[in-house]
Amino acid sequence: MAEKELNLLADFPAVTTEQWKNQIIKDLKGADYDRKLVWKTDEGFNVQPFYRAENLDKLKTDKLSPGEFPYVQGTKTDDNWLVRQNLQVDDAREANAKALDILNKGVNSLGFTLKSEKLSPEYVATLLKDIQADKAVELNFRVCVKHAAEFAKILIDYFRSKNYDLTILRGSINLDPINRMLLKGKQLHAEFISETLTETANILAELPQYQAVTVNALTLSNAGATVAQELGYALAWGNQYLNMLIDKGVQTANAAKTIRFTFGVSSNYFMEIAKFRAARWLWAQIVAAYKPQCTCGNDCNCMVDSGLDFCPCCCAMHIHAETSYFNLTVFDANVNMLRTQTEAMSAALGSVNSLTVLPYDCAYKQSDDFSERIARNQQLLLKEESHFDKVADPAAGSYYIESLTNELAHQAWELFLATEEHGGFFKTVESGRVQAAVNESATARRKSVSSRKEILLGTNQYPNFTENTNGKIEHYNDTAEHSCTCDDGIPTLKPTRQAVDFEQLRLSTEKAKHTPKVFMLTIGNLAMRLARAQFSSNFFGCAGYEIIDNIGFDTVADGIKAATQQNADIIVLCSSDEEYADIAPEAFKLLTEKQILVIAGAPACTEDLKKIGINRFINVKSNVLETLKGFNAMLGI
Repeated sequence: MAEKELNLLADFPAVTTEQWKNQIIKDLKGADYDRKLVWKTDEGFNVQPFYRAENLDKLKTDKLSPGEFPYVQGTKTDDNWLVRQNLQVDDAREANAKALDILNKGVNSLGFTLKSEKLSPEYVATLLKDIQADKAVELNFRVCVKHAAEFAKILIDYFRSKNYDLTILRGSINLDPINRMLLKGKQLHAEFISETLTETANILAELPQYQAVTVNALTLSNAGATVAQELGYALAWGNQYLNMLIDKGVQTANAAKTIRFTFGVSSNYFMEIAKFRAARWLWAQIVAAYKPQCTCGNDCNCMVDSGLDFCPCCCAMHIHAETSYFNLTVFDANVNMLRTQTEAMSAALGSVNSLTVLPYDCAYKQSDDFSERIARNQQLLLKEESHFDKVADPAAGSYYIESLTNELAHQAWELFLATEEHGGFFKTVESGRVQAAVNESATARRKSVSSRKEILLGTNQYPNFTENTNGKIEHYNDTAEHSCTCDDGIPTLKPTRQAVDFEQLRLSTEKAKHTPKVFMLTIGNLAMRLARAQFSSNFFGCAGYEIIDNIGFDTVADGIKAATQQNADIIVLCSSDEEYADIAPEAFKLLTEKQILVIAGAPACTEDLKKIGINRFINVKSNVLETLKGFNAMLGI
């Protein structure tokens, strides 16, 4: 037995933050701490390399409870969410059959996109036949703005015909006129929007667990907005609708309860968790400022129990989330499953109410049964095998995530206030201010991808050299511009993807009569030639060129001869910086007229090499996209 019990506090004395930082600076061996380790987010604030308990001293979010105002830790006491799959309804009978099928495969939330010209009681009855709306399933509908009220009446009449208890049915009508302005450029008048929202909300009031109005912040996310922009504008969007409903006589509590938010989920894992926490927090504060009084019924004592002078129930944000379309790729599309999985994890850990995982192939084709099954099962695995639904807000208390939540809330709140100062969300959309800001962010994010500051695996880094689309693309979003102006003069946002520029480059190579061959002339220092050959192979592979790698050559002449025999269009000299001064001029002299010499790296002798006509270098500072476009132009592609 040990003679002395272990005393952690005595044997491991406390270390201050300053001591930690000093040790890190020492280990950096002269490198700048801030430049090397402090991350500047797209949202405009710094993320530190480590966080400690003291970072929470001035924060309040770590002292809250799940299911309690202001709902930072979720609106539920557990972390369960609804698994949603969306269906485009072309034929009501076929959509009904598919809905019944997937309800038996783990789905408990359905999203129907309806054709307005087919709306009728018979159409709705056919669509919902045998779907037991009162048995733990949520029904959501997207319909044209002009037909939302009409559809609400048809839906309620159908539910009554089935003798359902209307108070327990769950779902939504995706009524969002401003989203139509953003996507279609349609100039709508504020009065029309207010009347449409109010009429539909009043009709749907008989279904207290239905939301009539939706804030589709997903549109912002898929157009390239930053996380802070998506959140800040979503809050202003929701507040705009809240004001419109209240001004038309809808009770504040009922107006707040009828609004649902749909957010995107990007691959920024921790930031997305923080986004959902901050969203609930800020929305609760916005609604509370209106001092809503409880309309839940005689059995609800929420105001008495909480000691608040407003109804906390109606301050709870209802969140549906959908994985990102913005970062899906056509090439190496199976990687999309990794992206949507981490995105689904962020949404689940962020305590959303429901979630749609996009099928991995939806960027280029109509998803099939297999890809839809995978998308469903990604959520089911998080529930059934990883038990993500069992613990409410598992991120609570994390020094890092709590700090992110507060920083992001601050950034989003500033944007919300700025939007309100410009007259509210409707006026900022009408003026194009929102669209311009999101377009600017999207452009910056595309530049990050083109320079590999942001990595899209399989697209701008580590591509599958041998992959060819071979006709797999059924439809393709090649939107290069994010904004257009329609006849009404309203700029629009275009859902697009970060990978589009690289995909267009590679598709051009596929269509070319001749696929360029890139030959790795590896020589000299073993470690450097192998490393630079790998870098260069990945670099040119992003354009779909044929890559010819080699173990190494004894002489430059042997390498050039082998490259010529292989009919190489581009020869990449891969060696060490010290050796380039001698071997690069030799290689340049031995080239044929049609061959292009490229130096892998940025050697000290670069200027000397340029003087003799060697002008093409690739290295980690190269803009991959622009450089490859240049080679395509040289090769006539």
